[in-house]
Amino acid sequence: MMVEGSAVIAQSLKTQGVEFVFGIVGIPIVELALAFQDAGIQFIGMRNEQAASYAASAVGFLTGRPACCLVVPGPGLIHALAGMANASVNCWPLLVIAGGYDTDQAGMGAFQEWPQVEASRPYVKYAARLEGLQFAPFHIEKAVRTSMYGRPGPCYIEVPGDMITNTVDDSSISFPSRCPSPPSMLADPTAILKAVDSLRNAKCPLVIIGKGAAYGKAEKEIRKFVLKNNLPFLPTPMGKGVMPDDHPLCVSAARSRCLKGADVIILFGARLNWILHFGKSPRFSPNAKVIQIDVCAEEMSNNVASHVMLVGDIKSVAKQLNSALEGQVSLCDPGCSWWYSLQQKVQENSLLSKSLMTDASLPMSFYSAYSMIVQFLPRSVVIVNEGSTTMDIGRTVFNSHFPRQRLDAGTFGTMGVGCGFAIAAALLEQQKLPSQQAPVLCIQGDSAFGFSGMEVETAHRYKLPVIFIVMNNNGIYQGMDGESWADISSADCLGTSLPPTSLTPNLQYNMFAGLYNGEGYNIKTLNELSSTLKKVFTTLPSRRCPVIINVEVSPYSSKKPQEFSWLTRSKL
Repeated sequence: MMVEGSAVIAQSLKTQGVEFVFGIVGIPIVELALAFQDAGIQFIGMRNEQAASYAASAVGFLTGRPACCLVVPGPGLIHALAGMANASVNCWPLLVIAGGYDTDQAGMGAFQEWPQVEASRPYVKYAARLEGLQFAPFHIEKAVRTSMYGRPGPCYIEVPGDMITNTVDDSSISFPSRCPSPPSMLADPTAILKAVDSLRNAKCPLVIIGKGAAYGKAEKEIRKFVLKNNLPFLPTPMGKGVMPDDHPLCVSAARSRCLKGADVIILFGARLNWILHFGKSPRFSPNAKVIQIDVCAEEMSNNVASHVMLVGDIKSVAKQLNSALEGQVSLCDPGCSWWYSLQQKVQENSLLSKSLMTDASLPMSFYSAYSMIVQFLPRSVVIVNEGSTTMDIGRTVFNSHFPRQRLDAGTFGTMGVGCGFAIAAALLEQQKLPSQQAPVLCIQGDSAFGFSGMEVETAHRYKLPVIFIVMNNNGIYQGMDGESWADISSADCLGTSLPPTSLTPNLQYNMFAGLYNGEGYNIKTLNELSSTLKKVFTTLPSRRCPVIINVEVSPYSSKKPQEFSWLTRSKL
């Protein structure tokens, strides 16, 4: 029996457990998208390939298995490189499939001909162009497996245009079985004992929980380790929720002090990169001993020499540590001076944050608006948070109580990920029983929303009840008030007089909802915000479309004063 190439590729994805494909169709991949749907795979038509690749990569982080991003050749792939790079730096599994020039047109100037395998190679773990339909199942299985095994990351497959519509005898096709989840990797038992000994002798221990711990679904084992040993813990932004943020052992509010004062630090799936200031002084003690847990051996001793290297998957290594500590006393005395110092700083910073959140002046500050939003959030909410000040303050205000329920700019600091991430999260929530579905709240700055705001139409088309909140401060970092804008906008050349951080003041992003006759709200006061949130969350169980809330905040609202600069550039 003869079968079309599109059906072979679709069956290859189906066999490997790919459930979602995000993309934009065009020549020559329309038939591929149709074949995916025929095979029972959900195809989500996006408005931009960047957003499609971000959405697919978010599914990889949230589930541990790759989703697929489907794009046209040339420009389509080039647009998707942004998501591939983001997935690579964040270590998330992702499969990108692009159409390509026909097999008999190489070098002839074919439509959208581009050296796609070569262009994608710096961003991926594996890249291949199909040389025959009979090889499609092999390459797709290898790409899916490679994206998950070792350090996760993106993989790329190119499908020549004529191969999509060509036919092949099905007797020549063999589909490899679905590749299993990555095998467990245990750390060296001798290294486990050394780590336990170092922790026993620590006077100021600290646990840092990274997004690798969330990705590795190690929350049960890490919670046992932290709770039994009464250890202070600090989550990275997407490590939040592995341990609940409101747990008394959480020292996020004393971040500067715990990093600088710790003498033994154990890293659960966190890297000593810019987010953790490279592990260097003055943010860290130069004498701190680092116990590093990572699935990738090459990550060990990056920037700071590891005192103990525990190479293995997070869940398995956490189990080893718990077994080694079974029956022993807690590693950290709750009455010790270390705990007293940290709790003192937590209380001091918490009081400062509360004072900022009670500010009732208008236009609203980020803190006062967030203080109102927090009051309406259920513990199960999935928060997508991006933008500069919007995200930085949000990290300190919005608590996560469960793992994998916070998505933000991540290790690459990528702006524009919000709408794609929110769509991915909402699709996964739809797969759950109605009583178990969590609301998805996408809180973005006005600049961040501008990267992919048209994706609200995608959310509407697929009936995803995402709550989009745009924190509108008229600019990037900080904007301008309307009066100051008016003074400058009268200049002959705005290119030399308008501050580069400025956007047009008082835009009403809620009017995007008018695209689909949906709900949009423009908010100027705390009372308006309260009544709107009450209405939205009350109707959420029956909601089948997104809502957009534009919150006007002061263009001069900023973060609370910092003991150190926590920007991407290290200022030693």
